[in-house]
Amino acid sequence: MPERLSAREILALVADEATFSELPGRIREPKRDGPLGWQGYDASRARATARTGEEESVVCGTASVEGVPAVLIAFEFGFLGGSLGERTGDRFEAAYHHARAHRLPVVPLIATGGSRMQEGMLALSQLQRVARESALTREAGLPQIAVLRDPTTGGGWATLGAGADVVLALPGAQVGFAGSRVRPADADPAAYTAEGQVAAGSADAVVQPAELRETLGRWLRLLTTPAQEAPAPSALGITGLPATGWAAVRRARSPERPRAQAYLDTYFAQRLDISGDRCGGTDPDGMLCGFGERDGRTVAYAAQTGAATRPAGYRTAARLIRLADRLDIPVLTLVDTPGAANDAEAERQGAGAAIAEAFGAVASARVPITTLVIGEGGSGGALALAAPDNTWATPDSYFSVIAPELAAAILKRPKDEVEATAEQLRIRPQDLVELGVIRGIVNHSRA
Repeated sequence: MPERLSAREILALVADEATFSELPGRIREPKRDGPLGWQGYDASRARATARTGEEESVVCGTASVEGVPAVLIAFEFGFLGGSLGERTGDRFEAAYHHARAHRLPVVPLIATGGSRMQEGMLALSQLQRVARESALTREAGLPQIAVLRDPTTGGGWATLGAGADVVLALPGAQVGFAGSRVRPADADPAAYTAEGQVAAGSADAVVQPAELRETLGRWLRLLTTPAQEAPAPSALGITGLPATGWAAVRRARSPERPRAQAYLDTYFAQRLDISGDRCGGTDPDGMLCGFGERDGRTVAYAAQTGAATRPAGYRTAARLIRLADRLDIPVLTLVDTPGAANDAEAERQGAGAAIAEAFGAVASARVPITTLVIGEGGSGGALALAAPDNTWATPDSYFSVIAPELAAAILKRPKDEVEATAEQLRIRPQDLVELGVIRGIVNHSRA
């Protein structure tokens, strides 16, 4: 079992020295033995206070994290298992109100077993208060970054944790909607861990305690310093363009050309990835998504890697674009895929709906999106990430309604006509400029 830090200990771990200031929350006067008159409840609370020094299961306040001011909400698991009751809800509400009033991001540091049984449905209904405060904060364009400690279960996971924009977790933490005493006896324990939730796409990363303050600080800075302008590749006088359509295809498929990782590493001074579609899937081999620093400001990115993109990849990209849109952060997309994955498993995972979600996220975004085609642009699976009227291409790329081989097969042409078919499709970068499909051609060194 990982070490369980108290609320004050986790606050000391993440907050800059001497910056934490506790918020005075509206605390209602408790009824004897709580709203249900649960015999012995007052005594349980008194023992919890004597043991922890706290009067409730959360401590809320403001602090700087690596120089970035934020509202911190730290659970005290030693106080009745970090459970939520009416007075806990009061503290949440006060903390979120303060965050919106002062335009501060919110960082819940969660360690909870769920809702407080001694307060019955009145305790469970606090989840609705939490959900509303979180939603209002989301609408206000303020980021929420959750840290999952041991344990994070029940409604605390299903609202403050899973509902955050970015979800970080401490190694070995128990994480799941079902706590250890209520899940099926034969359940796989690995599914209820921080590592299992990252693998399932429900959390973004596991972070070592010694690295937590730095990682949180980097995330807070990235999500609160949006770039003022969209990425704008400059049109250049290009030499060495592919002579034929088939030459463009061969060049885009060459293992020698730069891939997304190289572009991102060159473009950004630093970057942090998000991971997972929050629907049970990840696509680490097909899609890279996250936020990076360019000239001291933040740009979001969704980048195909050259592999067939799986449904989870499109859903993760859509999640990234929607988050960037809420936080007013411009987006860079890199197109490079032979097409969407089309195997039976991809269909079972909802390939069509996932691609539609990506199209919709791009179409509805209010922030500027810039697209660079860096390799293969295979049909709708590539177009889903392309910004209308702001798509550019490198000399190493092509963009096509369908792969030339597949076009020839559909037209019942022999294999020796594939190259001619590629020419007819007019898929070279210079063809795409002439057709008005892309705005211009840029050298990959100037992405």
